Amino acid sequence: MNKVILQPDENSVNERLDKFIADNTENISRSYAAKLCDDGMVVSCDNVLAKKYKIKGGEKIEISLPEPKNAEAVPEDIPLNIVYEDNDVIIINKPQGMVVHPAAGNETGTLVNGLLHHCELSAINGVIRPGIVHRIDKDTSGLIIAAKNNEAHLALAQQWKEQKPLRKYVALVNGNIKEDKGTINKPIARHPNDRKKMAIVYGGREAITHYRVLERYGQYTLVECILETGRTHQIRVHMASIGHSIVGDKTYGLKKEKFNTDGQLLHAQTIGFIHPSTGEKMEFSSELPVYFQDILKKLAKHI
Repeated sequence: MNKVILQPDENSVNERLDKFIADNTENISRSYAAKLCDDGMVVSCDNVLAKKYKIKGGEKIEISLPEPKNAEAVPEDIPLNIVYEDNDVIIINKPQGMVVHPAAGNETGTLVNGLLHHCELSAINGVIRPGIVHRIDKDTSGLIIAAKNNEAHLALAQQWKEQKPLRKYVALVNGNIKEDKGTINKPIARHPNDRKKMAIVYGGREAITHYRVLERYGQYTLVECILETGRTHQIRVHMASIGHSIVGDKTYGLKKEKFNTDGQLLHAQTIGFIHPSTGEKMEFSSELPVYFQDILKKLAKHI
């Protein structure tokens, strides 16, 4: 049994327990958080907490997570926005809210489930993450590539290891960034007190993000971020570290937001790589999701 400890602060007072757990842990959905509460797996001071429990602030909440089962991702008929496909690779424009591969609380409805229904995938990552070369967060939208055979997967994985692929993101961040462009070079590792989060940690893995301002909207800035490295939550952690957290980021962002979003306004807009079979340079881009564009239109009216 794995243990997760959460210690809510005053900003979470009166928030429902199942929502608090989902917002402050990675790969645990609200429905799974509710189930854990119903099963008596969430306690504070040896008292079992109900899913409707309202956070008081300052209490220590202990969550017992069952050991993961030996599972296998099953094919599901899920609509996919396919940007490109051939015999070796498939590129999907992933919507916000979709998990990339099955995990505790998200065994179905993931990108992998949908891909398995559509095509064959490489077996490099086993039965849970077949074909997955890289990941983007559940609440980040945008382009992701999967490999359809082992040879393509190994070739692409080597490119990612050498940090060769082009990965451009667009994000709306809080605050007005004064500089037109900049580079954030700060090491990232697991948060020392919260293993579900990442943080700037001396001695962590090298992490480099290049950014440039696309548009300024008063107290908000639209930026393009290019990854030189690819650490977990890299852009989210880096932008928060310079005082410009991503709008809608429930983990690293502001506690109170002007806009009601389902997640961070971060979109993996462009991906470029060398085709594993032909050696051709390939690059694909996608438009910002409609909800993202709508927020930018609202902001533009008040400049």
